[in-house]
Amino acid sequence: MSDKRQSLGDAIAAHVHDADAIALGLALESGIPFAAVHELIRQRRRDLTLIGPISDMAFDQLIGAGCVTRVIAAWVGNVAGGSGYCFRRALEQGIPHPITVEEHSNFTVGLGLKAAAMGVPYLPTLTGIGSDIVRDHPRIRPQDDPFGGPPLLAVGAIRPDVTIVHTQRADRHGNAHLWGNLGLTLEGVYAARRTIVTCEEIVADEVIRSDPNRTVIPGLLVDAVVEVPGGALPASVQGYWRRDFETFLGYHGRSRTLEGYRAWLDEWVLGIASRDAYLAHLGQPALDRLRVRDQRLAAAANFAP
Repeated sequence: MSDKRQSLGDAIAAHVHDADAIALGLALESGIPFAAVHELIRQRRRDLTLIGPISDMAFDQLIGAGCVTRVIAAWVGNVAGGSGYCFRRALEQGIPHPITVEEHSNFTVGLGLKAAAMGVPYLPTLTGIGSDIVRDHPRIRPQDDPFGGPPLLAVGAIRPDVTIVHTQRADRHGNAHLWGNLGLTLEGVYAARRTIVTCEEIVADEVIRSDPNRTVIPGLLVDAVVEVPGGALPASVQGYWRRDFETFLGYHGRSRTLEGYRAWLDEWVLGIASRDAYLAHLGQPALDRLRVRDQRLAAAANFAP
């Protein structure tokens, strides 16, 4: 297998284009690839479609920066605070420009990604029948059960151009270990045309091969692997970082106004050249508070044949 290591800037430049559909934030509130999100903003990507279940404030930041024209999601906001103010300004006032929303439940986003991952045009479900979400929906349609059962809904495939995920560790070929809450990570990776993996650390091939059952993302699906310690902060990464509630709440307060969001953007994204610079700006006391230092190790497994 080839060496797929790249810098974050090179990975975004090579594999994410204007007008792409991007899936991210697939593990719900953990493992959100904020370093990659900020690099997308710095590289001024435009006309993006964002795909995800609960994106926390990652989608909101991209929308406020003018990167997004369409959202396919169950919810956009800030879990710690509530509303995503950039999302609301774009949807309600067209600031910085109008966006469209394809509304889903968490489950129907997952079904759409799963259908694409399986290579089928849709997957059937009973979930959603009678709800307002599915009324006149462009991707969810009534379907008769060919075996004579009750009426169903067909959820059309959702195929991202790019899926971006953050994992605990990977090797140089992109084979990635991931544990904790997976959410829709695997569905998003298998559905995508291209995948970027950011990780806390790139380790020797032998480390990844020592625990094959934890290699939930195979390198053959990965186009670039990037070592970015702290690359999901302020989101949590199990075994590495706790959730940084202060940053979530700080963003929520500042983004309430357009001027406040622009000042936040200048300070935390446009005025920051790299994730190392972000961590330095966050400060050592915060890093010491957020870093996971205790251990709850899994039992050893014997993989001898």
